[in-house]
Amino acid sequence: MAILAAGVGFALRNGLTGEWKTLFGFTDGQVGLIGGAGFSGFCFGIIIGGVVVDKIGYGKLVATAFALHVLSAVVTLSPAPDVSQATAFNLLFCGSFVFALANGTLEAVANPLIATVFPKNRTHYLNILHASWPAGMILGALITLFLGEALPWKMKLGLYLIPTAIYGFLFLGQTFPKSEASSKGLSLGQMMKDVGIMGASIVGILLFLFFRDSLGGILGGITGNEFFGSQTWVIISALVGVGFVAWVAVITQFAIGHWMMFMLFVAHAILGSLELGTDSWIENINGSILSPKEGTVLFIFASAMMFSLRFCSHWIESRLKLSPVAILFTCSIFAIVGLLACSTVTTLAFAFGAMLLYSIGKTFFWPTMLAVVGDRFPRTGAVAMSIMGGIGMLSVGQIGGPGLGYSKDRFTAEHLEEKGQRAVLDANKAEKPSGLLGLFKEVTALDGGKMQAARKLADQEKHDNVAPEKSALTADQKAMVEANITGSRKTLKADAALPVGMAVIYLLLIFFFKAQGGYKPVKIDDQAA
Repeated sequence: MAILAAGVGFALRNGLTGEWKTLFGFTDGQVGLIGGAGFSGFCFGIIIGGVVVDKIGYGKLVATAFALHVLSAVVTLSPAPDVSQATAFNLLFCGSFVFALANGTLEAVANPLIATVFPKNRTHYLNILHASWPAGMILGALITLFLGEALPWKMKLGLYLIPTAIYGFLFLGQTFPKSEASSKGLSLGQMMKDVGIMGASIVGILLFLFFRDSLGGILGGITGNEFFGSQTWVIISALVGVGFVAWVAVITQFAIGHWMMFMLFVAHAILGSLELGTDSWIENINGSILSPKEGTVLFIFASAMMFSLRFCSHWIESRLKLSPVAILFTCSIFAIVGLLACSTVTTLAFAFGAMLLYSIGKTFFWPTMLAVVGDRFPRTGAVAMSIMGGIGMLSVGQIGGPGLGYSKDRFTAEHLEEKGQRAVLDANKAEKPSGLLGLFKEVTALDGGKMQAARKLADQEKHDNVAPEKSALTADQKAMVEANITGSRKTLKADAALPVGMAVIYLLLIFFFKAQGGYKPVKIDDQAA
């Protein structure tokens, strides 16, 4: 129920991006940053929670998550209709961050708890646990589909507090077991040895990006102080990342870490940007290519497939004789083909087929990766699972979500320039250019409000079968709509490169396990402990 509440909130926020663009004039890049904050906060919740969970107990973390979910609603629902764009952006960004912080804290409880309760069938039960995520997304998307125009956006978003109240009630009075590592008496430093300096370095890089870009941007926007964009702030951000790596080095007595853990962390960083980054944009992108309602229908379909298939992992392992790593490699292939197919859709029927392929691909990634860590590195307890989840979420928050938003802005602008319509871009440009990580050139982006107005009129005329010669769209609006569709297609093609990298990592692991006599879970015996 707790993860379902997170899924409902996630889907409701996705369904509101168009409305926010209309109300506040956000660019796709700004929307991507808000969506990214809905993942970045997860990292802090799950990593900090994973470190302290065996010390303070699961119950206190659940109570903390509940309080953060309520606080997120208070902050996100604060913007008044006449608020400035900067203030609206800051409030929505902070609200999304706190929401993600609550979700991360919850998963610091859920993942190791299920791995402990079901040690002989972790892949199956972790997949069932995470079936609640798409179930929540389905509920949120259905609310958007049927109540999208009937309710104000604040009322729609506030509906996620209903499952939040339910899970808060259900957790009252529950007792919890300890993880295998904790029950064997392993210290935090011993649990972190397999993570080591190599694994911590990935977290350190992502923490640097978060402090430099997201936190620096939001603090600069709130205070108006340019310090948070200065070279000094960049140095402070770097010290935070280096400090985390140094802390892990000290408590593990400078353990390098296990090479396989490092590879799994790299794969999960890519996975976070692929699965959740794409999920945060796929409804918007499909809505741009087809129509907003069809985009929502496809999002519901993909989530329904994901929900159903996550109950089938045991059958896949036992009947098809696929190891967890083989399942991950197969999913990568489906994800590549599915995203490439999504980029070429022209009809709703073809879009269903493309989304089916993509859904099969993304379904088993996240929980199966957690199961592999639980199987192969039991002495890491809740810590490695939490760090892996944090890496995935921080990756999509700093790279995946903003990256897809930037790609959409850039490809849309490039199409207008290629068509000799630079004047259209200049006449309808956003207040700020769109950029990414300081590594990619900034591009002039279309104003989100103007783009949404053009899309809405074009979709209405398409629905009413208005003849081209009777269209009320201006020449600028027609050019913007065409460019938006092209930008969406190219963004999905670029996104398909991510599962290629994952497939390479999983294939190497398959060869390794085959040389070792096959994939087998590892257990901690009393003597080793």
